[in-house]
Amino acid sequence: MAESAAAEPNKPGYRNYVLFVLLLGYIVNAMDRSILGVLLPPIQEEFSLNYTQLGLLGGLSFAFFYATCGIPIAALADRTSRKWILASSIGFWSVMTAACGMARSFPMLLGARIGTAIGEAGGSPPSHSLISDYFNLKSRGTALSIYALGVPLGTMIGVYLGGHGNDWWGWRTTFIVAGIPGLIIAALVAFTVKEPKRSAPPAARSRNPLDAFKFVTARPAFLNMALAAAMHAFVWYGAANFNSVFLVESHGMTTSQIGNWLAMFSFVGAFGTFFGGALSDWLARRFEDERFYMWVPGISVIICVPFQFLAYLSNETVIVMLAFATNAFFASIFFGPSFAMAQSLVGPNHRALSASLLLFIQTMIGLGLGPLFGGILSDAFTPYFGESALRYALVALVLFNLWAGVHYYLASRTVRRDIASAREE
Repeated sequence: MAESAAAEPNKPGYRNYVLFVLLLGYIVNAMDRSILGVLLPPIQEEFSLNYTQLGLLGGLSFAFFYATCGIPIAALADRTSRKWILASSIGFWSVMTAACGMARSFPMLLGARIGTAIGEAGGSPPSHSLISDYFNLKSRGTALSIYALGVPLGTMIGVYLGGHGNDWWGWRTTFIVAGIPGLIIAALVAFTVKEPKRSAPPAARSRNPLDAFKFVTARPAFLNMALAAAMHAFVWYGAANFNSVFLVESHGMTTSQIGNWLAMFSFVGAFGTFFGGALSDWLARRFEDERFYMWVPGISVIICVPFQFLAYLSNETVIVMLAFATNAFFASIFFGPSFAMAQSLVGPNHRALSASLLLFIQTMIGLGLGPLFGGILSDAFTPYFGESALRYALVALVLFNLWAGVHYYLASRTVRRDIASAREE
């Protein structure tokens, strides 16, 4: 199916409004997910948890349900109303976020986080598919990078609310407050977003999800890009889960101070997110070469490494904060190009599934194993490094960004051929 057939079915003003509403949904998605990290110190104290349990709470338990539920939800979104699936998902994860504040034990909190994960599984795939029907390939990288601003902006709000909310109300009430905005956004999606007409006939959309899975993953560019994003996410989520604990242990900060700093880093990351999508779009148009969608994030993840080393190894707080801020910019560049390619490497009837597969691989490896690996490594390092165990475990995580860079390069070798194949669907 030709790319142009599905492009931009509505007026620019309404397209931008839809993008704004979807961005709001992604903001509360990231906020509800990230708020846990800054609240881990008081949760750890109340429930007497070790590093491995913290890694399980913030990583594998969430990632498994988020990733596995995402694929069937995405397959449903490719066949039915995407906006209603999205609205229902936002409402459900918001309720479960509030439920985290009512947990009276570690298993109860774990169960509530699993519920949040199931709800959030229905967020990004239908959103990506909707955006791809509203914006064509030439503007899709920028549109998806704007959507991806939800991660740094939502994280900024989440860590600020978590840090200060813990001091103002305690961690339980903070979770309840965080769950409220999503209910409003769910209503906006349900009653103000139009479901755009798909460009392909229903028969083409009836393909078995397993067949579609094989179809998408048969493209080397997609697989390598997904693995690259997963390795980067391994570092991203693994470090993010423990950054607040690291700053408490190594720099003696309060949760409010940590919330302020992490919010600032997320704000810087928002610029990196937009820059990544806009730069990739501009370079690809300027040189008529889609490989820039892989080269731009590939170079950025390599640049992250020295700044991450500095952030975890320096004892000077000012240097640490500057290194964190610089890393936040470069670490966020990958969102727009990766999301855009996940949509452009398949035909219009598999876009929600493609987004879900990217998130499945990225989430299971990155969010599922990154925090757990960091926690296990920290506990293993404790007999040798004592109070510095977490510091060196986080340094070890950083090395996976080099692996990510290799896969982005491998993806660039076949991306043009695979995009051409997708346009023929």
